[in-house]
Amino acid sequence: MADEVLNNKQKQPKAYRISKRITEAIRLLISGECKTQKAAAERAGLNASHLSEQLRKPHIARHLEEQTRVALSRSQAPAAATLIRLATEASSEHVQKDAAIHLLNIAGHKPRADTQVSVNVEIKAGYVIDLSEGAARPLIDVSPSN
Repeated sequence: MADEVLNNKQKQPKAYRISKRITEAIRLLISGECKTQKAAAERAGLNASHLSEQLRKPHIARHLEEQTRVALSRSQAPAAATLIRLATEASSEHVQKDAAIHLLNIAGHKPRADTQVSVNVEIKAGYVIDLSEGAARPLIDVSPSN
């Protein structure tokens, strides 16, 4: 009896079916073989509005998100290899520097905010409008005298 009560409390959500055509359309979108939902729908043999409608359903959106994570996970090693190759073998020193900085940032070596200094020299503000309330202040002429 206690097992039945425990099993009733831990009911799994209903498993919804995803058709082969929807699964194929999702694969086409994630792989980049099709750039738009319309193109993926046509290749998978679906109506574009039907695919759009299906992609809004929570269980299909979860499947799309899961497949996207899988695809990104598979692309990490080649992406890392490309970044390392660019940092060491690129013909442009600028590309090598950018790749090296990116690798250092990933590793946690980032410049501290207090070490970055911004200096502006000879900025001419133009007009300054004081919108504060209170007594009227006298006008001060700051134009250079020639």
